[in-house]
Amino acid sequence: MDSNRQEQIVFRQPTTFEQRQALAKILVGRLKYRSPVAIDGMDNAADKAFAGWPERIYVVGRGGRVVFKGDMGPFGFKPEEAQKSLAEYLASSSSKGAL
Repeated sequence: MDSNRQEQIVFRQPTTFEQRQALAKILVGRLKYRSPVAIDGMDNAADKAFAGWPERIYVVGRGGRVVFKGDMGPFGFKPEEAQKSLAEYLASSSSKGAL
């Protein structure tokens, strides 16, 4: 995207897990991303399992069950909706005694 080029947040596709970790640190540090971040392995298992393209925010519960699937990102990202879904899921799981 042109805006990414202007803000100098264009990177080559990482080829190692360490490179993915470094990019995640940029996301959290420089871009002030405040939601928890999980990094997919180099086999892209999470991407394959949850169809992460186009980008989306997911909340994944016990046993890998998707409890929230957000709209396509980055413009459809609504972290507050994901946070609400996560809080509801945790409250529900906690009241059942199974986190």
